[in-house]
Amino acid sequence: MAPPEVPVDAFQATSKVSTLSSAAYSKRAFVTFLAGNGDYVKGVVGLAKGLRKIKSAYPLVVAILPDVPEEHREILRSQGCIVREIEPIYPPENQIKFAMAYYVINYSKLRIWNFEEYSKMIYLDADIQVYENIDHLFDTPDGYFYAVMDCFCEKTWSHSPQYKVGYCQQCPDKVSWPAELGSPPPLYFNAGMFVFEPSRLTYDSLLQTLQIVPPTPFAEQDFLNMFFQKTYKPIPLVYNLVLAMLWRHPENVELDKVNVVHYCAAGSKPWRYTGKEANMDREDIKMLVAKWWEVYNDETLDFKAENPAAAEEEAFVRSSIMASMPEPAISYIPAPSAA
Repeated sequence: MAPPEVPVDAFQATSKVSTLSSAAYSKRAFVTFLAGNGDYVKGVVGLAKGLRKIKSAYPLVVAILPDVPEEHREILRSQGCIVREIEPIYPPENQIKFAMAYYVINYSKLRIWNFEEYSKMIYLDADIQVYENIDHLFDTPDGYFYAVMDCFCEKTWSHSPQYKVGYCQQCPDKVSWPAELGSPPPLYFNAGMFVFEPSRLTYDSLLQTLQIVPPTPFAEQDFLNMFFQKTYKPIPLVYNLVLAMLWRHPENVELDKVNVVHYCAAGSKPWRYTGKEANMDREDIKMLVAKWWEVYNDETLDFKAENPAAAEEEAFVRSSIMASMPEPAISYIPAPSAA
């Protein structure tokens, strides 16, 4: 029997969004995170255009680190994004054992809890695309942290007891949790997408707690799971389809009903896609990559500036920069090597 989820219809608004006041609009927003001068800016542009395509009523805030170059910031502003610079957050010096070295910079995402001008936000990684309107998630009851349960079947989890015994919360009846290991592990979410409430009190507590917790392989994702364990409520897979689910748990996936796709599997970033990596030659993956490009290349989804001349200049600058952009390896702020 699968762990309980908050049903989709529990989020449906009781009134149309159009009845909300302008003040209500301003207190809700999507938010993503960007660091460095690499090609993830393409993901953010795609996300901004995707949110326009599904006619979301809310803006996209981009929390950027100081190393994001000005030309990338201009691209984001030209796509209607609200650009907010944040300072990096580094873990304690003893936290050096990560599954991937670049995970260390992701602690900076904790800064978004300090965006108190918003009463509720939906966080989305830059390698996510939204294909159906999810504005109703802003109507989730306050006081909880909402996210989709993760899968423990990929090799990146090889350090964990779940992987070693073959247990996964996506199919808990397939391999039972061994009694000799005690109680099953608590529900664990993927931190690429979540619904949260900014709060200075929570923000301060997050930073204070970060200084005293032991190191963990998945950096801020493990940390957020620990911090919000008691207030976490699982939401359906349709709100964050991690691509590995397509081959790990196909019985749980109804692809035509998925609202949010997370291109986090190795080789799946649409703007880097070659099809050569493991599982990347699947027809469903090819379809989803093509679907992302369809949104990204759709000029009708570009943000419309009030000044037509300015809009034309922005489009020229944006296309010139994006066309010449290299495809670097992920390398943001220098991080400790993975152990």
